[in-house]
Amino acid sequence: MLKRMDTMTAYARTLIALTALLLAPALASSATMTREQCFRQFSPKSGQAGKDVIWVPTLDELVHAMLKAANVGPNDYVIDLGSGDGKIPIAAARDFGARALGVEYNPQMVQLARCYVRVEGLTDKVQIAQGDIFQTDFSQATVLTLYLLSDLNLKLRPTILNLAPGTRVVSNTFKMGDWSPDQFIESEIGNTRAYLWIVPAQVEGLWEVREDLSGKTFRIQLSQHYQELKSATAPGEDTRQIRDAKLHGANIEFTVNDGAPLLLTGVVEGDEMRLSALVSGERKQYSARRLR
Repeated sequence: MLKRMDTMTAYARTLIALTALLLAPALASSATMTREQCFRQFSPKSGQAGKDVIWVPTLDELVHAMLKAANVGPNDYVIDLGSGDGKIPIAAARDFGARALGVEYNPQMVQLARCYVRVEGLTDKVQIAQGDIFQTDFSQATVLTLYLLSDLNLKLRPTILNLAPGTRVVSNTFKMGDWSPDQFIESEIGNTRAYLWIVPAQVEGLWEVREDLSGKTFRIQLSQHYQELKSATAPGEDTRQIRDAKLHGANIEFTVNDGAPLLLTGVVEGDEMRLSALVSGERKQYSARRLR
């Protein structure tokens, strides 16, 4: 009986060794797969139909220009909606050091993108998810990239405007309706373009501004159209007009007349602002809260 078991054990070991020997070339081939092999395996075609748009690969030069304009870096989390072959997430990780997620509806393109990610050795920094962009939570993005159509951008715009102030949004070719871009991007080869927006803080309303040291207060009424600000009403007894207002993400600055022009700069944090101004060579601190 023991002799028979020894024979079976030896047979099993031989079978395992032969199986490993037969599989070794395939495993080695998978480990050393090239981008060309990925492409041949999944055979994507420019112009092929997708769920919402056709797939047209973004030129490498424009990908680099988009990510450079968005100032992508190692602390960023880039989410690409409709990521196709994963070109943008891969470039964000490989060339700019960011973490990245590509969201693509077509399962075949998802597999192609994942193949490219493995070839680039970026599986620790890039994920490719199969999913619907309109059902995807992209609220954690610090940079959002798009290559959709204008009507799809408009459908996404309310969600985008609710992202954290300062989130950078870059769209290849297509705009966001009446939301004017902060920057126009053109690649070095020309005839390709993209647009950059910085998600603005929501500041519309009546604010009370207080000088921290003296306790002196006044009010400003802000009207907001995306990143554009102005006074909403004529000044009342303690309400001042503002001018030269600028809003860049959560960073704000505006000038009021407080006996003399007073330039206030600072940061918006929900219903509060932290502000400062240089008065007669001295830096004074101010705080503001939204009343309604």
